[in-house]
Amino acid sequence: MSQHRIYTMKFASVYPLYVQKAERKGRTKGEVDTLICWLTAYDAAGLQEQINKESTFEEFFSQAPALNPRRTLITGVVCGVRVEEIEDPLMQKVRYLDKLIDELAKGKALEKIMR
Repeated sequence: MSQHRIYTMKFASVYPLYVQKAERKGRTKGEVDTLICWLTAYDAAGLQEQINKESTFEEFFSQAPALNPRRTLITGVVCGVRVEEIEDPLMQKVRYLDKLIDELAKGKALEKIMR
């Protein structure tokens, strides 16, 4: 079975799109970073290191210090698929991140997004 294209995409190429999406809706880069760090347990330096070394999404998630145990409380639809029903663990992590950014862009408070 072939690997999904998102797995080999550079996180650094998608990260600015997350920031742009949030900023278009009046949110900040700092809030995007807070959500990414909440999900992955990267600190600011670790996140920047992943961006600088242009890690793929697969590397980004496999090298994450820890995934937040509360991530399973993230529910809803991203790209027409319910995130809680995604069977591929890596795709589910990617979609969790997408859902967090979507909620931020929709104006939801950080405290509520981070469950």
